[in-house]
Amino acid sequence: VTVLTEEGFELDFSLREVLVVTDHSQIDVSSDEVREAKKEKEIPAKRKKRAVKPKERNAPKMEVDLHIHQLVPSTRGMSNYDMLTIQMETAKRQLNFAISKRIRKVVFIHGVGAGVLKEELYYLFRRHANITYYDADYQKYGLGATEVYIHQNVKE
Repeated sequence: VTVLTEEGFELDFSLREVLVVTDHSQIDVSSDEVREAKKEKEIPAKRKKRAVKPKERNAPKMEVDLHIHQLVPSTRGMSNYDMLTIQMETAKRQLNFAISKRIRKVVFIHGVGAGVLKEELYYLFRRHANITYYDADYQKYGLGATEVYIHQNVKE
């Protein structure tokens, strides 16, 4: 339907949008009714997805240094097995602490070495269903660190 305005403009409308009015004195619409009609026709705004802030993404992680000289004052008289046991007990204790305090990311610094400690750590991590582990940031830690992500609200 094409409507000619009082100013001489032609406007096109669909038939649903047109209301024929013969007596202008009977039209009485309040501003509240107009506002309400506009609100009904408005498309509801989609909720914005919460973006992870760069600050949160790069938030400092809990770091656990498992180098034996960081854990004991002296390794004199200790066998490799004794040292590995101390390192693994420290790793278990720190992992349980992180889980209980709901810390999402932990970096275990194990060093390069022969890879025995790294394999033992992987065995420990695989026993937890709520843990994903991967090599830590190479630029910061080199090859001697593993980052653990602890998934929250997962039932074991």
